Amino acid sequence: MAGAGKTGSDAAADLVRARQQLLAGGTGRGHGRTASSGGRLDAQSLRQALVDLHEFWLNTKAAELGIKADSGFAIVAVGGLGRREMLPYSDLDLILLYDKVDKAQVSDVADQIWYPLWDAHIKLDHSVRTVPQAIQVAGSDLTAALGMLEARHIVGNQDLSNQLISGVRRDWRNGIRSRFDELVAQTQSRWSRSGEIAHRAEPDLKNGRGGLRDVQLLDALAIAQLTDAMPGLGPDVPGGGLEQAHRRLLDVRTELHRVAGRARDQLRAQDADEIGSALRIGDRFDLARTLSDSARTVSYSVEVGLRTAHNALPRRGLSRLRRVPVRRPLDEGVVEHGGEVVLARDARPKKDPGLILRVAAASAQTEMPMSATTLNRLSDGSPELREPWPKEALNDLLVLLDSGRKAIGVIEALDRTGLWGRLLPEWGAIRDLPPRDAVHTWTVDRHLVETAAYASGFTTRVSRPDLLVLGALLHDIGKGRGGDHSVVGAGLATQIGKRLGLWPSDVALLTAMVRHHLLLPETATRRDLEDPATVQAVVDAVDGDPLLLELLHALAEADSLATGPGVWGDWKASLIRDLVRRCRVLMSGEQLPEPDPIDLAHIERAAAGGVHVDLVPGGGMHTFVVTIIAPDHPGLLSDAAGVLALHSLRVLSASCGSHGGSAINTFVVSPKFGAPPAAGLLRQELIRASAGELNLIKLLDKKERDAADSKPVVTGEQGVPTTYAIAPPRVIWFEGRGERSDGGSNTNPILELRAEDRLGLLCRLAAVLEQCGADVRWAKVSTMGSAVVDSFCLDLAGADNATTRRRIEEAVLGVVPGTRPKPPAVEGQ
Repeated sequence: MAGAGKTGSDAAADLVRARQQLLAGGTGRGHGRTASSGGRLDAQSLRQALVDLHEFWLNTKAAELGIKADSGFAIVAVGGLGRREMLPYSDLDLILLYDKVDKAQVSDVADQIWYPLWDAHIKLDHSVRTVPQAIQVAGSDLTAALGMLEARHIVGNQDLSNQLISGVRRDWRNGIRSRFDELVAQTQSRWSRSGEIAHRAEPDLKNGRGGLRDVQLLDALAIAQLTDAMPGLGPDVPGGGLEQAHRRLLDVRTELHRVAGRARDQLRAQDADEIGSALRIGDRFDLARTLSDSARTVSYSVEVGLRTAHNALPRRGLSRLRRVPVRRPLDEGVVEHGGEVVLARDARPKKDPGLILRVAAASAQTEMPMSATTLNRLSDGSPELREPWPKEALNDLLVLLDSGRKAIGVIEALDRTGLWGRLLPEWGAIRDLPPRDAVHTWTVDRHLVETAAYASGFTTRVSRPDLLVLGALLHDIGKGRGGDHSVVGAGLATQIGKRLGLWPSDVALLTAMVRHHLLLPETATRRDLEDPATVQAVVDAVDGDPLLLELLHALAEADSLATGPGVWGDWKASLIRDLVRRCRVLMSGEQLPEPDPIDLAHIERAAAGGVHVDLVPGGGMHTFVVTIIAPDHPGLLSDAAGVLALHSLRVLSASCGSHGGSAINTFVVSPKFGAPPAAGLLRQELIRASAGELNLIKLLDKKERDAADSKPVVTGEQGVPTTYAIAPPRVIWFEGRGERSDGGSNTNPILELRAEDRLGLLCRLAAVLEQCGADVRWAKVSTMGSAVVDSFCLDLAGADNATTRRRIEEAVLGVVPGTRPKPPAVEGQ
């Protein structure tokens, strides 16, 4: 079958010389594209030229050997040539198919193809099989199957190639259910070995998480008809979507081969500047930013693809009889369906700008991923939040940030789909920005999210947990813009704080946190703490504000922990702790919780006697103000809070006091779903609870259990369990001031609780305080995201001692979520 012409070795040597010429510059045979500059082909053109060159050689060789359309042979390409992604030093992966041909002839033809390539030192991965043999190998070897899914006919009998390609793909689709777990395990093992491309100094572009193997995985899932080949990300998202990310990774790997002069998958730091310049990206930092963007885009797409594929796996046996997943409500316009957070059927994204954050908060709280379809729908239709944000939107943002590490994946999904940048336009400058200091593990944007995750574990250390997590999220927002990032960031923090709708005083605090986030660590580690001038300089910098000092202390630890291993340790912690202690001594004094003043109109209603319940809009789309005025008696606060919780009204803030024998309690509430109940219904329920006809604690426990079990709850709805953040609860005692009815003065202790919120928490707290014999003189309740800071002025009826306080602490800690540590000693602050 052999034809005349050059020997096989000479022809293969020509192939090598032609490949070297392409790498040096110029165009390949049959390739009409022009070079990028000076005869040098750009990465994409070079790959296509290499494909054309190898196909030309194989076609020429096949013609010499008589491998034609009517022969019993076919040459099929897999790997880079099969995908049309031939890199400068890629292996040549070929399968010689045959049918009804003498084995001696098969061996002779194979030798005449393989040996010239070997003699020319071309890396070759080859096999000689019949179609049934090849399909059998694909059925038993997952790696081989993934390779053959990319098979492409080159020359010879087209029917043989078609039989192989269609047979392998048919068996892949039919057997995917039994092979899916192995596929996932193999992928995770590869990620574990090769790491994450987006956050490695020298990433593995092929095998790392977010690399080219992951794109091939998505193609394999698409062939199995389990997911789209580009799940979740189209070309309109930041970075250009999955297709653009794939091309960029290929371009970088192409130039890596060209620079290294051999096959290489791992990008070395010393080659980064040259590759960045060749691709006209910039220096190594610009290249790192491009790679981070591309890899994180691929990673998100793979996450969506695997999840979609798992849900789409064909069912067998009794599993086919499973009921269609139920849609369970999570928040207004947000439901759970099939293990994902999706939009309710009646949700209107185009008319509800706060829906994005409600979806995100629900995802973080329930640890269920947001549906890619939902994110795309939100990206296409949701309007931007107007400045200032409504309180509900800010609260949902805080719920998200309070969720700790559960928020990281949620924010990443929002970022990859362009929704996070819509909420925080300033984020674009730090998106995928690589660190300039080797001690940093993460890109700047990921570092901020990591810092917020750590800060969520410290929210009970501070009296303003909302400002702590916001400051953590924004403390490096000024990077990537030139100048001192603390100064630049402070200006941006002011801008963002106003947009979020914070009070002017809170905007000033947030700005100061960003401006001075390095103050404590730099002073503690570089200055003499024994020098009074050092301490005075810190106090002057924070303007003598103990709250700002408290926030900076927690932020310093979160920032260090999020930077990288070894940045935070006992030495650094002790220095900062000593500096803060010295500053507090110099500041002296303390800020005590104080009750809000009582509205004069409410005092007049109280004088009229009876039970009054008013419910009016609270200024936000989903907030309302409930005012309850009734004759004061033990248990009233617990009953009032319990009735609100039982009707799915979450207490965002409350001010509870008394006047002339009547309790005056004002609650700012937010309905979990829909509209709030009528004020008259709340009044009736309160009267029943006060008369002992409703066991509110028992009903709340049942509602909470039902939600955790995903069973119908009291209102007939269904719920999904909510997970809590990691901040341990904390009880602080203050020596407060009060007044006796005779006009004299009296000191009443004030208990402040910092903890995570839960269903009916205020009801439970008031109940246990009453059980401990403590009369609540006034209360001030604040819910910020998932964190609560509740203050109670207590009358202990002459039994104010360490034993009583310890007993009250134990009772209070017994009803809050999270860990139940042994109560600390009585603390004054």
